[in-house]
Parts: sequence; structure tokens; C-alpha cells
Amino acid sequence: MNVFYNPNGIGDVLLIPVKDGNRYEWTYETKGDIVRVLGENQEVLGYNIFDASNKFDLAETGAIKLTEALLAEIKNLFKDNNLDDELDFDLSPKFVVGYVEEKGPHENADKLSVCKVNVGEEVLQIVCGAPNVDAGQKVVVAKVGATMPSGLRIKPSELRGVPSNGMICSKKELGLPNAPDEKGIYVLDDSYQIGEEFNF
Repeated sequence: MNVFYNPNGIGDVLLIPVKDGNRYEWTYETKGDIVRVLGENQEVLGYNIFDASNKFDLAETGAIKLTEALLAEIKNLFKDNNLDDELDFDLSPKFVVGYVEEKGPHENADKLSVCKVNVGEEVLQIVCGAPNVDAGQKVVVAKVGATMPSGLRIKPSELRGVPSNGMICSKKELGLPNAPDEKGIYVLDDSYQIGEEFNF
């Protein structure tokens, strides 16, 4: 899970996204320097923490990985502001090395494949449109809950009627330098271990 800090673009605010929601229905509650962003039925969509540079040691800008240490600091700040929200975030890696165990045809689309991808602790069904995907490959998988460099949030979905839980990524989608223009997933070499976090 990532939090976001862009002091030049937004100001001295740490953004903590929790869920997607229709921004036209947002309401806000303020507790000290913490703003709770609420959606439909008062569901928490996220938090904005103002004066963030004086509360946290934020050496990075942009998307910042939420670590146990940073989460502990945020929880302490919430406690100090009498905000008792449960911050039980899933901090497990969202970009991992997967192994394509099976590739089969999509029943409703010639250019899509249905893949069974081992990501270490589970095997995910992922619908993929890349022409170069094949069984036996090690690939980068964006799991449900991942936020792509483009801002796209990965959710469980159905592509032409077939469930898909995650995305097999290309270099371009990962924002890697010198990514090729042609379509195709990023195929990893054998030095990568299935299930390990992919850092980029």
C-alpha cells in the first residue's frame, strides 16, 4: 500500500487513500490536522494529514510505501488527536513475481487469454491481453489493491464475462525506463523467486 506526498504540487499534506469513491459525494470531518474523507453512507475513503513534514520524516515524495514504522507513527498521531479509527491496512507486497502455470483461451474474446498465475501463497486467475504471455514464464503481477504508476487501482474485475484478479504487467505499465512501445508483458529471468516483492 502506498501513501502520497507531493509538497510542491499539493502542499505539506500526506494523503492516505483507503477506497475509491465518487468524489461528488465526498464529505469531510476534521480532527486537528487530520481530515477524514467520507463517501456514501459515511464510508471512510481516506485521510489527509496536514503539516506532514513536522509530523513524519518524509525523505521521499510521490508514492511512498506504507511501512510498519510509518503506520505506527500515523496510529500514534490518530491517538493524540482522539481519532479511534481502525487502521488495519494490508501491508503485504502488491507487486510480486508470479509464475504463469497455465494459459488458456478466453471463451468470448480471441485476443484475451485466461492465465493461472502462482504468486507464492495463492494461484490467481488473471485475464491478459498481451500477445507474448505464455505458460512457464515468470512475470510481474500487480495484485488486487495495487496502485499503478498511472494512478490506476487494481480491483477484482470481469473481462468479457471472465473473472480476473490482478494484472500481469508490461514495462510500460510499471513506468520502467526504456520500456518498449510494442505491446507485451515483462518476462523475468529465472533469478527471480516466485512470490517475492518486485521493486521498481
